[in-house]
Amino acid sequence: MLETVDARAILKRALAAGGEFADIYYEDGTYTSVVCEDGKVERVLSAADRGIGIRVISGFSTAYAYTNQLNQESLLQLADTVSRGVRGGIPHPDFNLCVPTSAQGYAVAIPPDRVELARKVALVGRADRAARGYDGRVRQVMAVYRDARVRTQSVNSLGEFHEESSCSTVFLVQVVTQDGKITQTGYEPVGAARGFELFDEFPPEDLALKAAARGVMMLGARKSPAGQLPVVLSSEAGGTMVHEAIGHGLEADLVQAGSSVYRGRVGEQVASELITVIDDATIPYARGSFGFDSEGTPAGRTVLVENGILKGYLYDRLSAMKDGCASTGNGRRESYRNRPIVRMTNTLIAPGTSDPGDIVKSVSDGLFVKRMGGGQVNTVNGDFVFEVSEGYLIENGVVGEPVRGATLAGNGPEVLRRIAMVGNDLGFGIGTCGKDGQGVPVSDAQPTLLIPAITVGGAGQ
Repeated sequence: MLETVDARAILKRALAAGGEFADIYYEDGTYTSVVCEDGKVERVLSAADRGIGIRVISGFSTAYAYTNQLNQESLLQLADTVSRGVRGGIPHPDFNLCVPTSAQGYAVAIPPDRVELARKVALVGRADRAARGYDGRVRQVMAVYRDARVRTQSVNSLGEFHEESSCSTVFLVQVVTQDGKITQTGYEPVGAARGFELFDEFPPEDLALKAAARGVMMLGARKSPAGQLPVVLSSEAGGTMVHEAIGHGLEADLVQAGSSVYRGRVGEQVASELITVIDDATIPYARGSFGFDSEGTPAGRTVLVENGILKGYLYDRLSAMKDGCASTGNGRRESYRNRPIVRMTNTLIAPGTSDPGDIVKSVSDGLFVKRMGGGQVNTVNGDFVFEVSEGYLIENGVVGEPVRGATLAGNGPEVLRRIAMVGNDLGFGIGTCGKDGQGVPVSDAQPTLLIPAITVGGAGQ
C-alpha cells in the first residue's frame, strides 16, 4: 500500500511544524472469531480491516492520528492534522526512503483465511461436546476460536521502510463445574504464530478434556492451607510470575514515569544469582514473536536480568529517545488505531540446572503450583497477588492431594531474590497482555522454581 502513495511527501507534511521523528504505519488484516457458549454458537465474526496511522514525535511528546481513507489527499490531510499537534518543533532534515525490507513471517501450512468458515465453527462444537461428555458435573462450557492474517508496513523520517506478513491462531476452552455449593473452573488455551495446522497437534477435544478434567478434579480438592510456605512453581504454570512480577516493571515508559520499583537499579542485584530474565521476539512460532515491531525496529532478544543483575529495560523509539539509547524492538500497538507503546513479547526465566523432580523432593511440606490463574501487580513497589488455578500439597517431597482457593502474595524483587532452585525444563503460556487500553499477543515461560517461603492465602489448616 505505502508504495502506491508518495510516503515521503506525507512524512514531510507531518513534519511541517518540526519534530524529531515521524512515521506512517499501514495495516491490512482479515480476522475470524467464533464463540460457542452453552452448546450454542453465539457469535461468528469474519471481517477485514485496514487503515493507516501517522505519528510525529516532538520534544518527547507524541501527536497521532489514523484513518481508513487511504488515498494521497486524505493522507496529506491527516498529516496536516498531526502536524498541528506539534508546538515549537525543531525543523527536520530532508531524507529519502530506502527500498522496503521485508519479513515474511513463519511458514504456515494451512493459512486460516483459506479454510472454510464451517470448519472453524465445527471446532468449537467439537470442544463443547467433548467437555460436556466428560462428567455430569460440567455445567457451562465456552469454546473460542480466533485467527488473524495481517500485513503491515511502516515508513519513517529516517528513510526506513519495513513490511511484514504474519498469521496467528488461538483456541481456548473454559469449563465451569459444580457439585452442590462448590463451583470450580477449568481453562485450557493454545495459540501460536501458526495456521489451521495447529489443530493437527492440538485437537479441540484434547483441550476441552483437559479443561473439564481440571474443573472436575478441583471440586474434590480440599481447601488450601494458608501462611508462609515453601512453593514449587511448575514449568507448566507458564510465566505469569515473570510477566507480572518483573516484566511490566522493566518497560522503560513505566520506569521513566517513576512507576517501577526497578527504576535506577541497572547494575544492581534484583534477583537470585540463579535467575536470568529474557524478552525474546525471535522465538519461532511463539505467540509474541514478529520480524519487526510496530515501529519497524527488527525483533530482538533482550537480556534484562543476568545471574540476578539488572542489565537494562525494554524500549520503544520514544522511551529510547528519552534515555539516549536504541530501541530494543518493543514498540507495539494493538492496531493502526493505536500509537505504539513499550510492550513485552515472549518473556521468560531461563532454565537452570536442577532436575524438576529433585526440586519437589527438597520440600517436606509445601505447595506445588501446576497452573497459575489471574493476578495483579503494583509496578511502583512490586507487590503482587496471583490466583492458583491448580495446586497440590507437597508432603515429604511428594506431590499429593489437590487444593483449591490458594493465592500467592508477595513482592516481586523479594521473591525473585529468594528463589533457591531453578529447573532445567521450560514451559510456555500464552495470553493477550493489556496496557493503556491496548491488547497485544504475548507468551511467557519459566522453568520449575523453588521459592523457600512465600505468603499463601487460603482457608487455613
